[in-house]
Amino acid sequence: MPSSTSSSERTGRHGGPGGAPDRYARQTAADRPGIAQPVPVRPVPEQPWGRVLAGAMLLAALLLGGWELYWRNYGVHPSIANTDGLWAIQRWRLDSGQGDATVLLGSSRMYFDLQLPVWERLDGRRPIQLSFEGTSPLAALEDLADDPRFTGRVLVGVAPDLFFSGFGLHKGAPRYAKKESPSQRIGQWLSMRFIEPYLAFDDPDFALQAVLARQPWPQRPGNRWFLRVRKLSETEADRNTHLWSKVGDDPQYRDLARRIWRQDFEPSPDDPTPEEMLKTEKEQIERAVEALARLRARGVKVLFVRLPSTGEYLAYENREFPRERSWNALLAATGAPGIYFEDYPQLRPDLQGYDLPEWSHMAHDSGERFTAALYGIIERDFWGPGATGAAAAKPLAAVPVVAAAH
Repeated sequence: MPSSTSSSERTGRHGGPGGAPDRYARQTAADRPGIAQPVPVRPVPEQPWGRVLAGAMLLAALLLGGWELYWRNYGVHPSIANTDGLWAIQRWRLDSGQGDATVLLGSSRMYFDLQLPVWERLDGRRPIQLSFEGTSPLAALEDLADDPRFTGRVLVGVAPDLFFSGFGLHKGAPRYAKKESPSQRIGQWLSMRFIEPYLAFDDPDFALQAVLARQPWPQRPGNRWFLRVRKLSETEADRNTHLWSKVGDDPQYRDLARRIWRQDFEPSPDDPTPEEMLKTEKEQIERAVEALARLRARGVKVLFVRLPSTGEYLAYENREFPRERSWNALLAATGAPGIYFEDYPQLRPDLQGYDLPEWSHMAHDSGERFTAALYGIIERDFWGPGATGAAAAKPLAAVPVVAAAH
C-alpha cells in the first residue's frame, strides 16, 4: 500500500536526495527565524569557473584581435590620440624652462603640414606644436599673451574659414591645461604608453558607436544627412603630425574627404548673414590686435602665415573670405608681418608640386619639402640675422620651380 508520507518528507526539508538538505535551495524566512526582514539567499552552484574565465578571456581576445586586424587591413596604424591632455603636455613645456621656444599655432594645416623634425634639422631646436584641427588659434594666442613666462616666437597659421569665424572645436584646451586633474594626467600617461602605441583601432573614428552612427540609416523626412570629418592624420607623442597616407593613396577615401568638405561649400539655412560674418571677422581681428599688443610688450615676435589650399577649397575661401577683406585687414590692424603662400613661388603647390589630395592638407613628403621652404623664407626675411621683417615677394623667375606632380 502506498505510503501516505509526502515526497517533501522523503527528500528532506529542501528536497535533497535521501533527506539531505539542498545546498542550492532558496532560503526563506522560515529557515532563519528571528530575523526581522530576511533577505533571500541562494548560493552560487559549483562550476569549473577557471575554465569559464579562460574561455571568456579567449573569446574577448579573439574579438579584439579580429577588430584590430580589420582596421590594420584598412590601412590604420597605431597613433597617439590628439587630446586636450596631449596638447597640455606641450603647453607645460613653456612653463618649465622653455619659455623662449618657437611655438606653432594654427588649425589643421599648420598641424598637419609643418614637420617638426625638418624644422629641428634646419634650426637646431624643435618647435612646440600647439595647433589644433578645426580650431581658430586665437584662444591659444590669448593664452600665450597672458603668460609672462613666454618670451619666444610665434608662427600663427591662418585658415580663413576658421580664423575669421572664431570656430573652436578645441578652444577649451588652454583652460583644460590649467585645470587638468592628477587622475587625468595619469590616464593620459598610461594611454600614451600602454594602449595607443600598440592598438590601431584605438581612435575615435573607429570606435564601434562611431562606425554604427555613420551607417546609411533611413533618414527622417526634412533632416539633412551631414557627413562628419573622418580620420585625416597620424600623430606622434610630441604632436608632430602628418596627413594619413590613405587620404592620398586611396581614391575612394580621398573622394570621401572631398565630399565632406563640399558640405561646407554649399549654402545652408544655418549660415550667418553677410552682416553677421563681417561683424564676426572684425571681432576676431580685434582679439588678435589685443593679444599681439601684450606679446609685443615682452618682445615676442609674431608672424602670420596663410598656408596653401587648392581646388574647390581655395575657391570657397576666396569667395567667402576674400584676401583684401580678411588677410589684408588682419595685417593692417595688428601691424604684424605675414606670409601669403601665393606671394612666394617656393610655397605655391602649382609651381612646386605640393600634393594636397583633398585640397586642404599636404601629403607627408610634400609637407617636409614645404616646411624646409617656409623655414628658409622666415629666416631670410623675418627672423634670421639681418632680416628686414617685411620683405617683398620674390619674382617668379628668381626661384627654382619643381614640376607639379599628378
